[in-house]
Amino acid sequence: APLNCNTIKLTPQSLIFHLDSLKKNCRYMAYALDAVGVPSSRQREEGFKTLLKIVIGQQISVQAGAAIWDRIEQLLGVVSAARTLAVHPKTLQKCGLSKQKTAYAIELASAVQTGKLDFKGLNNLDDQTVVTQLTRIKGIGIWTAEIYLMFALGRPDILPASDLALQLASQNLFGLKEKPRPKDLRCISERWAPHRTSAALILWKFYRTPSCMINIECK
Repeated sequence: APLNCNTIKLTPQSLIFHLDSLKKNCRYMAYALDAVGVPSSRQREEGFKTLLKIVIGQQISVQAGAAIWDRIEQLLGVVSAARTLAVHPKTLQKCGLSKQKTAYAIELASAVQTGKLDFKGLNNLDDQTVVTQLTRIKGIGIWTAEIYLMFALGRPDILPASDLALQLASQNLFGLKEKPRPKDLRCISERWAPHRTSAALILWKFYRTPSCMINIECK
């Protein structure tokens, strides 16, 4: 399906437009944005390097992911699918990758080298089709695909509902007794369409701001 050209790609320049729209349409977002200030757009380059970095960062701390990534860059020099496949798997593991993550890295590199994954072609697909294409590759789940959509492709209306930090931030922002389950967070996030990526950026910053992470009720 063709991409809806009426959507405004999320870039550092367009972020303010998206934030302003959120602020006007949702008092909770207005509160959160005033509390934490403007988040960064986290824009990254498209392609193998960015997707591999997201895969490596799955289910580990930001600090651990950054340390492993530094060693990967030192090992490969230029991070590419070809260079990843040229290195022995045990050498990748010495960078801190688990056996499973090493297998995922090789699987992703192979998909690129064989043409199974065409990064340029993703730009012409709608959000759901991109998720479907990416999750065909072993080791890439919906969360990873959504993060790539947000930060590499600049898609403006993505909110990874399975993300724990987003769930906890939403719980605090709305004063909920329990953290929302993914399906509940998807329902909550409908109020932020078509700017859900920017809403996620605000919620992540809200989560990282200790003074905000107490149960509050926005008046």
